[in-house]
Amino acid sequence: MTLKKEIIKEMTVDKLNVTIFDSADIMANAASSFVEKKINSAINKRGFANIILATGSSQFLFIEALKKKEIDWQKINVFHLDEYKDISANHPASFRKYLKDRILDFVNPKRVFFLNGDAEDCENEMKKYEHNLINHPIDIACIGIGENGHIAFNDPGVADFNDSDLVKLVLLDEACKKQQFNEGWFPSLDAVPKLALTLTITAILKSKFISCVVPEKRKSKAVYDSLNGQISTNCPASILRTHSGSTLFLDKDSASRL
Repeated sequence: MTLKKEIIKEMTVDKLNVTIFDSADIMANAASSFVEKKINSAINKRGFANIILATGSSQFLFIEALKKKEIDWQKINVFHLDEYKDISANHPASFRKYLKDRILDFVNPKRVFFLNGDAEDCENEMKKYEHNLINHPIDIACIGIGENGHIAFNDPGVADFNDSDLVKLVLLDEACKKQQFNEGWFPSLDAVPKLALTLTITAILKSKFISCVVPEKRKSKAVYDSLNGQISTNCPASILRTHSGSTLFLDKDSASRL
């Protein structure tokens, strides 16, 4: 249970609920409890739930907390947000590997839909994934915000709030690639792939609920821009302010510019 004294501030920005916590640990536990509640509500209503899981170093604490919740994973279908093009599922930076190593192999969901960045036919892979998303409407998407304001790999240069596709191939911008390198996923900046497959903003916003977990001071500018700037693809995460089922979970470091 999250105590009121552990919450620094609660507010609503347009339609987006925002809660700031005293520490990243408390934030992660609160977010995982929120997700647990939404998952169990979906299971109670129709016998199963469809969810999206995020990756990246900012999600470590959240993923660990979610593993400990009272959730019947045998009734859950899992999707993920994105994957680098042309890297294998065994690559240290693969998001498929990230999820398998950190949560999926422990909880054994009913079904996992992996976005295979190394598929021989990229177009067909994206069409299949889009078909599966359409057939499994998402109850809750668990996402983060990148240092450049991206959600999934929808960087400012490629983000489209009215995308007709649910999955697309995108070119990663320099800020995004630097973040991936600085987080230790690749041995050099040049080793970071230039392309990735990603769920579009349209796909993310189709989710009934969105849990956005954003710790760390390095994300503070992106958080500020998301909440205080115009709703614009210059900061793609600003679009969360239009989704009434969205909650942004911050720690005092990521909220330090607010």
